[in-house]
Amino acid sequence: MSVFVLRRLLTLLATLVGASLIIFLVLDALPGNAAQMLMGADASPDAVRALTAKLGLDQPLAIRYLQWIKGLLIGDLGNSYVYGTPVAGLIAERLVLTIPLAIMSMAITVTLALSAGIYTAANHNKLGDVGVMSLTQVGIALPNFWFAILLVLLFAVRLQWLSAGGFAGWEDGVWPGVKSLLLPAVSLAVVQAAILARVTRSAVLEVLREDFVRTARAKGLGKREVLWSHVLRNAMIPVMTVMGLQFANLLAGTIVIENVFYLPGLGRLIFQSIANRDLIVVRNCVMLLATMVVIVNFVVDVLYALIDPRIKVHDL
Repeated sequence: MSVFVLRRLLTLLATLVGASLIIFLVLDALPGNAAQMLMGADASPDAVRALTAKLGLDQPLAIRYLQWIKGLLIGDLGNSYVYGTPVAGLIAERLVLTIPLAIMSMAITVTLALSAGIYTAANHNKLGDVGVMSLTQVGIALPNFWFAILLVLLFAVRLQWLSAGGFAGWEDGVWPGVKSLLLPAVSLAVVQAAILARVTRSAVLEVLREDFVRTARAKGLGKREVLWSHVLRNAMIPVMTVMGLQFANLLAGTIVIENVFYLPGLGRLIFQSIANRDLIVVRNCVMLLATMVVIVNFVVDVLYALIDPRIKVHDL
C-alpha cells in the first residue's frame, strides 16, 4: 500500500505541475491588457506602460511563471490588481462559503443517489424502479441554473420559507448560514444525484448477480442486510469513481449558482475577476480548484484498495 500511495502522490504532483502550466499559459494568451483595463480606455500609453511594469506584466513569460510557482509554494499569491489586497485573503474569505456549499451539495447528492440507486436495484423492473429512473432522466436533463430559478420561485417567492439570495454568514449561528446555502446546494445536487443514482443502480444490479450474494441469501441473511452489508461495498468502485468526477462538477457549478443566488463565494469571485481582467485572482482561484479536484481523486484512488481488498496495487 505504501508503494501505491507513493506512486499516486508522484502522479498527483505531476498533474498539478501540468495543470499549473496549462492555467498560466491559457490565461496569459487571453486578449487584452490588465493594465489597460485598470487605467481605462482614455489612459495614455505611458501611463499604461508604467502600470504594466509595476504589475510585473512586462517580464518574460518563464520568469512570471516561476515567480508565480514560488509564490504558491510559500503562500504568497500576490495582490489583486483590482482590490489591491492579498489574493490569499480574498480566497480565504470566499472559501468560508464555497467549501460548506460543496460539502452540503455532495452530502445531498450521495444521500439521494445511494438511496434511489439501491431502491431501484432491489425493485428491478417494478413500478418503483421505472418511476425513480424516469425522475432521474428528468434530473439529468435539467440545467442546474434553471432549476435554481424554479426553487427560488417556489420556496422564496411563493412559500417564503427561504431567502432568494445572499448569505447570512456564520456569525449569527450555523442554522442561518445553512438556510442561506440550502437552495444553492439542492440546485447543484439534483443533477449530480440523478447521474450517480443510475450508476449506483447499474453497479448494484451487477453485484446482485454474483455467486456470493446467492450464498449469503442461502445462509438466511435478509434482503436488506445483504444489500447494505455485502452488495453495496462491492458495488462502490464505480460509484466512488463517479463521486470523484462529480466533486469537480460541483466546484465548477458554483461559478454559475453563486451568481444566481448572489453568494459571495469563490465562484462569484472568479466571475467578477474575469470581468475585471484581474487575472492574478483568476489564476490562483482556478489553480486552487484544480488542486482540490486532484486531491479528491487521489483520496478516491486510495479508497479503492480499502473498499475492495481484491484490488492489488499493480492494478491501479
